[in-house]
Amino acid sequence: MNRIEQRFADLKTAGKKGFIAYIGAGDPNLSATKELAVSLDEAGVDILELGVPFSDPLADGLVNQLSAQRGLASGTTPGKLLECVTSIRQHSQIPIVLYIYFNLMHKPGLGKFISEAAEAGVDGFLALDLPPEEADEYEELMQGADLCSIWLVAPTTPKQRVKEIVSRGSGFIYYISREGVTGMQQSVSETIADMTGVIRSQTDLPIAVGFGISNPKQARQVANCSDAIVVGSAIVNQIAEHGDSPEMPKRVAGYVKTLVEAIK
Repeated sequence: MNRIEQRFADLKTAGKKGFIAYIGAGDPNLSATKELAVSLDEAGVDILELGVPFSDPLADGLVNQLSAQRGLASGTTPGKLLECVTSIRQHSQIPIVLYIYFNLMHKPGLGKFISEAAEAGVDGFLALDLPPEEADEYEELMQGADLCSIWLVAPTTPKQRVKEIVSRGSGFIYYISREGVTGMQQSVSETIADMTGVIRSQTDLPIAVGFGISNPKQARQVANCSDAIVVGSAIVNQIAEHGDSPEMPKRVAGYVKTLVEAIK
């Protein structure tokens, strides 16, 4: 049982909901990413998603695209990010998921990258642009490295395809509650409960719901229909607002703590 599976097992035993935070790796630099990881762990975050900067982030909204640009500008590469994860592991055992485009794994060699990620202390991948039907080799390598393969389900995913996707998943299923790209929203989707019900009928894996959560009220609403919530763009906005300030990790963690406390 890796750290992701253990964390959800602990949450279930405690009768609590999980909080998953997304940040862009290397935004504004990898030193800040390390500090943020430790600060977010201390603020009560259960799982950390690190977005690996990519030059063509099609699945991301403007906020996360700009974060990726800042990450690239700071010199962040997949290899340097793995070094950062190794450094994080000296201070924190927070479960870490890499939110990554498949090209970035394929370029150095899929088996090599997965092995090095596991050695660095990564616990799972969310491969954004890899269709499940083409993932046999990827999943075999992931299982061999004891890493979780996180898969996305969307509001438009047909029920039969939901069954196929969740059968390949491990760790948790990530339900994106709105169509389109990432970004904050004024309200939460009214279809979350229905769709999480469909997913629950097909799997025992925990369901994490994200896309658009930015305040405690929204966090509570989504947590009522899920096992965990995912907050990304709202946190990335806080990072952008405070930038290179030495106080940035502390201020971002303070904001995140208000969301964590809303669901615990």
